Amino acid sequence: MNRRGFGAHCSLWLAGASWLATMPARGQAQGKRLLVLGDSISAEYGLKRGSGWVALLEKRLSEKKIDLEVINASISGETTSGGASRLPALLEKHKPNFVIIELGGNDALRGLPLSMTEANLLAMTRAAKAAGAKVLLIGMQVPPNYGRRYNQELAALYYDVAKAEGTGLVAFFFKGIADTPIASSLFQADRIHPNEDAQPLLLVNVWTGLAPMLN
Repeated sequence: MNRRGFGAHCSLWLAGASWLATMPARGQAQGKRLLVLGDSISAEYGLKRGSGWVALLEKRLSEKKIDLEVINASISGETTSGGASRLPALLEKHKPNFVIIELGGNDALRGLPLSMTEANLLAMTRAAKAAGAKVLLIGMQVPPNYGRRYNQELAALYYDVAKAEGTGLVAFFFKGIADTPIASSLFQADRIHPNEDAQPLLLVNVWTGLAPMLN
């Protein structure tokens, strides 16, 4: 090979090496995603935009320099049936690495059969796992006037699904909010939706369950 040909060959090789250097290594993370599938509690109902716990979670991840895109697919009024119906398309579109399921509260408020709620949670959990995502279930409870037994059965439902499927679990989303002497100051006027002051507490509860999954 003459000198000119050798120089051209080297130039091409260096250009190729430069291009390869910008390519991610096989198996290297190319941006992970977290999908939140919830109801009005996660959809910032009655709150200033950007003040809900999901927005606070995004800030927490950024502060900790955790590269994780958060996709909030929560809808006010959503039930587990609605979530189970929407989840397959969301999994296909976003291909999340983590899925937080915060549903079931509206089922209980509407008096829907808990057996149906459990079946829907199982279906969503299995679909997310089959898509390669780790799942965190968020346990809900309803106001005391529904009765202690009903709330016990509702709480057990989340525990049973999490245990059967090996998922993460936040046993009671409103821990430190609904069960405190100052509960009245942490809810909106409807006494159902946590207000802006309660959002950091919701984040604490979610983070307790989510953080171990991120390692």
